Amino acid sequence: MAMIDLYGITNCDTVRKARRWLEEHGVDYRFHDFRKEPPNRDQISRWLNVVGDKVLVNRRGQTWRRLPEDVRAALDPDKVVDLLMEHPTLIKRPVVELEDGTVEVGFSEARYEELFS
Repeated sequence: MAMIDLYGITNCDTVRKARRWLEEHGVDYRFHDFRKEPPNRDQISRWLNVVGDKVLVNRRGQTWRRLPEDVRAALDPDKVVDLLMEHPTLIKRPVVELEDGTVEVGFSEARYEELFS
């Protein structure tokens, strides 16, 4: 199987679950911590093109709630890349990117079974 890139933050419970699942199922992957190596403009744009901002932007977390109301209300496609670059923890986690361009956001055992079995 081709190499998989998994993006997130190390102390996120969902990222931990995803990493544990991949390890238990013998799936090789590279982990990228948003805090140590934030995604670049091209990566974020690619993810948005595949899954859209409704999936990629975490509107339930602390980072989102701390944003000023006017920023949250005016989140248009042109501004979302800049916002995610400025606040990478706004990206819903984990993000899995496969070599064929598949992008998966979040963790579901059933979906990982489909992707990696």
